[in-house]
Amino acid sequence: MSKIILTGDRPTGRLHVGHYVGSLRRRVELQNSGEYDRVFIMIADAQALTDNFENPEKVRQNIIEVALDYLSCGLDPEKAKLFVQSQISELTELTFFYANLVTVSRLQRNPTVKSEIQMRNFEASIPVGFFTYPISQAADITAFKATTVPVGEDQLPMIEQTREIVRKFNSIYDEVLVEPEALLPENEVCMRLPGTDGKQKMSKSLGNCIYLSDTEADVKKKIMSMYTDPLHIQVSDPGHIEGNCVFTYLDAFSRPAHFEEYLPDYHNLEELKEHYKKGGLGDVKIKKFLNAVMQEELAPIRARRAEFEKDIPAVYDILKKGSDTARETAAKTLSEVKTAMRINYFDDSELIRAQSEKYSGSED
Repeated sequence: MSKIILTGDRPTGRLHVGHYVGSLRRRVELQNSGEYDRVFIMIADAQALTDNFENPEKVRQNIIEVALDYLSCGLDPEKAKLFVQSQISELTELTFFYANLVTVSRLQRNPTVKSEIQMRNFEASIPVGFFTYPISQAADITAFKATTVPVGEDQLPMIEQTREIVRKFNSIYDEVLVEPEALLPENEVCMRLPGTDGKQKMSKSLGNCIYLSDTEADVKKKIMSMYTDPLHIQVSDPGHIEGNCVFTYLDAFSRPAHFEEYLPDYHNLEELKEHYKKGGLGDVKIKKFLNAVMQEELAPIRARRAEFEKDIPAVYDILKKGSDTARETAAKTLSEVKTAMRINYFDDSELIRAQSEKYSGSED
């Protein structure tokens, strides 16, 4: 069986460093690993419209932002097909067929759906499209027969729902669909990077994101104002690591080589943490170190983005070509699904022949 990856993002804003350490960095590693036969990266605009239906321009404008973030991080159109979800009509058809395999009560029990509904204050006024997006996501994954779906821990219930749909379809009809496996970030802290203000989730509305497209000055400003330990008032005070954003970000970004380059007084992050906990280490010093680390990581991303920004039509062409390839792949799966469901009326020569014999015989 071919090894295939399907993953993506909703185009509701520029991508930030949480997306980068949680998925983007790993996607680039996976596309370059040579372990996978095909890699599909989706800009999930149709899914974004389920809770932005009154503001389609927001989604429209962010298609190019997400594409630029993808390319600047190192996703290669020669190795990974970048495509736009809404341009693949086969995904809508698959969603419609899969909807018969899922009950309302099952959707209501999905922990990811429950938390998302609560976060958006939908309560009783849930748009049907949003409520059923686990089914749409199953269509996205199965259309490409993805064997691997890189996700954060919060998306595991969605993958399980897809697996349930696959098992039910295959048991009722035929062994057409592939059960996907979730691939979690290797670094546990990367599963959910907090906002710069210490809040659990990065959010544009809260202004607590470091974006991949931020300037060097913006990144420095955000890091230097980052939430640390409110009890660490004097340099001599013992500090706390838990909940301290600076150390959380260092867990996600720093490597031993960074200490040799920017903070040679320490061999590694554990030594830095121990000193901070004992007291005698100021927040400004560790913030400056984090800034050096992150600027090193983000500088090549900014440089690549600047190059791609010079030819925006070429970026749209990459998305169109990727969407054309994605549509061909999804169409093949949809054809197999229709054959298994026995609704391929015009392609089934045996059906036509049998019906012809039936009715020609009745005339006698």
